[in-house]
Amino acid sequence: MKQSKLRILRRCEFWVCLLLLPDFAATGAVRVKDIAEIRGLDKVQLVGYSLVVGLDGTGDGRRSLFTQQSIRNLLYRFGLSVTDERMNTRNVAAVMVTSMLSPFDKKGGTVDVVVSSMGDATSLEGGTLLLTPLMGKDNQVYAHAQGTISVGGVNIETTGGERFRKNYTMVGRVPGGALVDREIPFSLGDGGSIDLLLKEPDFTTAFRVAQAVDSLFGDAIAAPMDASTISVTIPTQYSDPRNLVRMIAQLESAEVIPDQIARVVINERTGTVVVGGNVRLSEAAISQGDLTVRISSMPVISQPQPFSQGETVVTTQTMTEVTEGEAGNTVMVLNEPASVNELAQGLNALKVSARDIISIFQALKQAGALQAELVIM
Repeated sequence: MKQSKLRILRRCEFWVCLLLLPDFAATGAVRVKDIAEIRGLDKVQLVGYSLVVGLDGTGDGRRSLFTQQSIRNLLYRFGLSVTDERMNTRNVAAVMVTSMLSPFDKKGGTVDVVVSSMGDATSLEGGTLLLTPLMGKDNQVYAHAQGTISVGGVNIETTGGERFRKNYTMVGRVPGGALVDREIPFSLGDGGSIDLLLKEPDFTTAFRVAQAVDSLFGDAIAAPMDASTISVTIPTQYSDPRNLVRMIAQLESAEVIPDQIARVVINERTGTVVVGGNVRLSEAAISQGDLTVRISSMPVISQPQPFSQGETVVTTQTMTEVTEGEAGNTVMVLNEPASVNELAQGLNALKVSARDIISIFQALKQAGALQAELVIM
């Protein structure tokens, strides 16, 4: 029964690997907005420190001295002076609050915030974030956050030691919890041009993007500056700011076929293999054996001789069995140049698992037959 389950698991693992292989027959065009972004529209990272209150005994303990100090400072602002060093803070937790502000978030708008515990709290479930100023790297306050935290999980621990946990409760979110106070200054189209930045730098893709933009507007207005930057000159009819948005919308809708680097990515921990469409194989012969090593142990009872005054001893005897299936007698030959589709069909014929596929790709790379970059995660 165990052997049949193992065989099914290996077969399922192999099919999961093959499903991850893309269709190498053709690569479809994508929009420019999916592979590039406009220079100057960077987001600003915000951070702040605050307290979460209203917890059900899951907050910071007495070892978190910064939490107790923060509570004293907070109460002092409301006219209360607390000097007791032994106050209970289990309903309060010190947290760091982070958020991202885009150039298009206007004053009076809201953004989401992430709340993360700093001390030894066990859960932020049911807590309320107190008013928190969020600052950028220039030490300017851009927003203020406050609200009820959503953790999307539960963490229950009884006095008897039983514990039930679902998801992670030390980090939560406050949807729309930050009110924007300051906008990010930005300029669009200064100097009469717009720079497109590729998310994956590539000279061939940059050249194709420039060609697609020129073809869309019917004029040579795009020039690839390097592997990641394409400078687009703003035509005269779009120089007005009201028309510039229309030009950018047309620019983002231009379609291009991005070039791909021949790459094979392997995750040995999960048995995942992802192969790029430009991967090619030189002539090679592959033979993969189905080797099974089975180790079992059984107790052996040793009885003493009569009248020897000995004791009964229980020992363990280990047996090792090694078998090799018929798959090892099959050799697959790849004629040059072979595609990954042909290799996948051949591996399917050999009935190898995902782990075996990883070993085969590594061996092909060592033999010089894999014309691609091999990335092992």
